[in-house]
Amino acid sequence: MNDFVVECRYRFESLLARSFRWVVPYVPMTGVRALGRAMGRLAYIANGPRRRIALENLAYAFPGRTGQEQRALARAMFAHFGGLLVELIKFGTYSRAQMLAATETEGEERFRQAQAQGRGVLFFTGHFGYWEIHAIAHALRADPTSALARPLDNPLLDAMLEQIRTCTGNMVIPRQGAVRRMLRELAGGRGIALLIDQHLHSSDAVYVGFFRRPAATTSALAALALRTGAPVIPVFALPLPHGRYRLIYEHPVDPPRADTPDAVREFTQRCTDVLEMYVRRHPDLWMWMHRRWRDRDVPAGMSALDEPSDAEADV
Repeated sequence: MNDFVVECRYRFESLLARSFRWVVPYVPMTGVRALGRAMGRLAYIANGPRRRIALENLAYAFPGRTGQEQRALARAMFAHFGGLLVELIKFGTYSRAQMLAATETEGEERFRQAQAQGRGVLFFTGHFGYWEIHAIAHALRADPTSALARPLDNPLLDAMLEQIRTCTGNMVIPRQGAVRRMLRELAGGRGIALLIDQHLHSSDAVYVGFFRRPAATTSALAALALRTGAPVIPVFALPLPHGRYRLIYEHPVDPPRADTPDAVREFTQRCTDVLEMYVRRHPDLWMWMHRRWRDRDVPAGMSALDEPSDAEADV
């Protein structure tokens, strides 16, 4: 019975997403964004478990804000992710010329300088802003990249998402056997994209501070960079008025010295610090409903980091 219920839910979700795909070509992006944000606000009301997780995380990250301010942030975050879903579907229907017209870049020279080194480029971000749209549009301005991604639980939605992700030539790397594949891509001078903000259960996780709290984080980014010498570029995508987007390429993250103890953890911390800086600037654009911190999983002897001051929490 449970399998039947799950199958019905998967089919309903897929039908809903495909219905949006049929409709969105006839609706301007501004209308699509407004519709998606309204759906996200409804999800804030309907999805109590995710709402509670978001509010708990926001209370820890921003203790200097009132409960009312934290709830407003949570509603804005749900609205953003509702918009993100349907905007991605709409963006996937654009022609290449329309995609270029809908995006502008900041710091593009940084990744071009990194690319010129010939060792490949490691791009990283988090579930922040419009990361999927950034990857799609990037392939129109440079060579396509390969993105490390976990399949969605719903295989029907996953097939649709992969079609959108690869519409401009990008490739998706499944986690199984990923290291060997990523090493080949970097050796060929190509780009690899990774997300570094999900709780990781595997033994490859390293614990770094994220909002002054230990968070299990992938070590793959730092390990690949230290092994290959590939430059590491943080990337972020922010919304602009009129249904457009700003694609940001930040300064490369400097690797630690070769003799640094626990260089992988130190490098991972430096990358996480850049992500945290953007989340603090635009807290409504990050996925607070994810259980990023799981203190019961922190290794014995590793305590939570110092509490942030109110001023630090609200930067």
